[in-house]
Amino acid sequence: MSGVLSFFGAPVVMLVRTVRASTRDGVPWRESLAQLHELGGRSVWLVMSGMAFFGAVLVTIANSQARRFVGNVAVLGPAYFELLIRELGPAVSALLTASRAGAAHAAELSTMSVNEQVEALEMSAGDPYADLVAPRVFAGVLGVPLLCTLGTIAATLSAAAVAQFAFGVDGRAFMDPRYVDGWDLLAAFLKAAGCGLYIPLAAAVAGLKARGGAEAVGEATTDGVVAASLGCLLIDLTVSLAFQLLRL
Repeated sequence: MSGVLSFFGAPVVMLVRTVRASTRDGVPWRESLAQLHELGGRSVWLVMSGMAFFGAVLVTIANSQARRFVGNVAVLGPAYFELLIRELGPAVSALLTASRAGAAHAAELSTMSVNEQVEALEMSAGDPYADLVAPRVFAGVLGVPLLCTLGTIAATLSAAAVAQFAFGVDGRAFMDPRYVDGWDLLAAFLKAAGCGLYIPLAAAVAGLKARGGAEAVGEATTDGVVAASLGCLLIDLTVSLAFQLLRL
């Protein structure tokens, strides 16, 4: 039980300390922009290509099911679009980002911890929470929603193209927003923003506690990716359940 509380509680403690340090010392905006480029610029092709393949596979599965029950996969287009925007787009895009950016954050911070660069920063009157964690949190909160948006667009376009050219149905049916409302957009944004907040925090927890040598860096990187991925799934489930209760 204590391990579970530590697993989910440590990022919350990290967030509190980061907010407190950033309020006191300010946020280094140049470093924040550099981290935004690191997270967004280097993850965008992974997210977009991964989501494009995901959209193509999903519509292929939908076609096989539609042929058995409704006869035409285009009938499923509006429901597919709603599901992609509200559920699958934010969740899968966040997981892809966690695998790339979470690993990068955890590896970089754990290397600094192992090489005693974090201690050197503290001895130079710096604050690791304001100087190292806050820029990554800023980049995550801003960058992950943008990546989720691009990923959802890529999945939608790939689904429409596969439906049009592989199955001979109107691909525009997979861009039909008739079932999408403001609640769906709000849920998608909250999931993306929540994951963008959690990914760098989980990676920072794993990275800053690393002690030892190269083995510690590898363990911290693995722990950071696992924690970030599980956190994204938990955020997705929590927001979905909350909106289901609100809409009853």
